[in-house]
Amino acid sequence: MSNVTLQHISKRYGDILALDDVSLDIQDGEFFVLLGPTGAGKTTTLRVIAGLENQTAGTVIFDGEVVDGVQPADRDVAFVFQQYSLYPSMTVYDNLAFPLRSPIRRTPEPEIRKRIEAAAEILRITHLLERKTARLSGGEMQRVSIGRAIVRSPRIFLMDEPLSNLDAKLRESLRVELKHIQKVQNSTTVFVTHDQIEALTMADRIGVLEHGRLLQVGTPEDIYDRPATTFVAQLVGTPRINLLQTERSNGSLHVAQSDLTLPTPAAHVPDRLLIGVRPEDVRIQPNGAFEGHVSLMEPLGVETIVHIRCGSQTLTSTVSGVVTLLIGEVVRFDLFPDHVHYFDLNGQRL
Repeated sequence: MSNVTLQHISKRYGDILALDDVSLDIQDGEFFVLLGPTGAGKTTTLRVIAGLENQTAGTVIFDGEVVDGVQPADRDVAFVFQQYSLYPSMTVYDNLAFPLRSPIRRTPEPEIRKRIEAAAEILRITHLLERKTARLSGGEMQRVSIGRAIVRSPRIFLMDEPLSNLDAKLRESLRVELKHIQKVQNSTTVFVTHDQIEALTMADRIGVLEHGRLLQVGTPEDIYDRPATTFVAQLVGTPRINLLQTERSNGSLHVAQSDLTLPTPAAHVPDRLLIGVRPEDVRIQPNGAFEGHVSLMEPLGVETIVHIRCGSQTLTSTVSGVVTLLIGEVVRFDLFPDHVHYFDLNGQRL
């Protein structure tokens, strides 16, 4: 496998700047996830790595060698698309064999069979090998699509939202399988998604993109516990983080339009700033320091999301299990300063 380095990559489509000075170093054998909303530049980054798009500026390096002038077919990467791109008139076996039978590879048939059988066993599709792909379910087709990448044994796997067209239960199942396959094969994988759950559960490291800019790179724990911006803080975590505007007065931070106050974290912070509190850190308890009214309940079985109204502010809190609070009921709760995130008014972490 290979490591991938992007040095100051920019990509323009006319007046649109799709990638803005993106630099990344993806390690050999790493499962790296690019996370961001639609239009963030995730797919463009994959296509630049694959050579399907030529960057406007910057350099792509595989294992210390510049590959900017290398054609896509010669970069030895496997691209798994959101759409399955299978040949419906062919069997699963022939779809898997197709890239190995190309004039570029000319793989001997015994070797093709060996690779296909190994990939089919990993993906649990051995019983489907003689079936036409037109008769497969969506999950089965995506497994075949992933298998077609696996049989090639490429330097790098590039995956562009391969699970987004599947139902929730199947997505969860394939997330586990993909992570397992990647670890067994120790393959360098760059995986694109807009789904923060996929990113947090699958990635060794995550790169967060917004409007073509790379905002933060880190482990899932880094991204969740130490978000670099309010955008990153809101992108990961369900329910979303509570963001509140505060003003410093008399040594305390006062939350606008409420009775909430917190200690000032340090003398050098600005007088006005944003604080972020994860819902699990808004803890409902009988002797809590703050008071509010229940405005909404969302029971989810394993936990309940409680919306608490304080003045003109509403905070969300997650409570384990099913709770029996009533709409309008007064509750007391605590916010723990050690778990509060502080940002300036431009959204940058302090």
